[in-house]
Amino acid sequence: MKHYKKMVYPYVAWISVMVVAPMLLIMFYAFTKDGNSVLDFVFTLDNFKKFFSDTIFISVLWRSLKIAVVTTVICIAIGYPAGYFISKCAEGVKMRWILLITFPTWINMMVRTYAWRGILQDDGIINNFLGIFGVGPVPMLNTSFAVVLGMVYNFLPFMIIQIYTSLAKLDTSLLEAAADLGANKTKSFLRITLPLSIPGVLSGITLVFLPAVSSFYIPEMLGGGRYFMVGNLIENQFLTTENWNFGSAVSIIMVIIIIISMYFTRKADKTEIMEQRGN
Repeated sequence: MKHYKKMVYPYVAWISVMVVAPMLLIMFYAFTKDGNSVLDFVFTLDNFKKFFSDTIFISVLWRSLKIAVVTTVICIAIGYPAGYFISKCAEGVKMRWILLITFPTWINMMVRTYAWRGILQDDGIINNFLGIFGVGPVPMLNTSFAVVLGMVYNFLPFMIIQIYTSLAKLDTSLLEAAADLGANKTKSFLRITLPLSIPGVLSGITLVFLPAVSSFYIPEMLGGGRYFMVGNLIENQFLTTENWNFGSAVSIIMVIIIIISMYFTRKADKTEIMEQRGN
């Protein structure tokens, strides 16, 4: 047992240096005035007051949440039928579909996102195709549509895989019992399949919403800087204006939002499990 405990030490050291220490540094900057050193600093809440007192920053936060919610809803609308379809396929076919869905994730996200610029621009593939029918060019690049499309494309595989995994674990004997009791396919789906797949949907929501709300590269590449999100705000404060204090405060605000969203997601998951056990 002591031998196994010693094996944990490298991981603890790694987490302390790469995760805990940076978070403590961010918290230090967030609650201090800019220009203060570690040995000479004054605690303040001015960085947080600055964020919540400026309507521009509030609008950026609201835009980020709205785009993240839209992205998540679209991913559910596409991901659930896709995950359900794959779960009904034969074993060999399932693996081919999973490979096809996960294959784009093997490519760097920056490269994949940049490729969409060529597809959506005025002389891109889509507008060239529409031009055959005398339509266009339709402006798609540097729009909210392009930002949402880029996010759905990048994060959809996470939703599909989570839903598929949940449906693949479904006990088929429950569906057989429902059929024996006279339930049709619609009732069986609504009363058995859908409730039992909710944990997978909630896991997919977590894996889509959290990176979407904090994304900065996709809005920058496909939004052309017109759709400034919280991720872009944090990047701008750290790299452009070099206001690490305010950037750290915004990061802390985002961490709190993410923790709250994860809390409600987990709570909904536990509630669903308890209801299933009660039934």
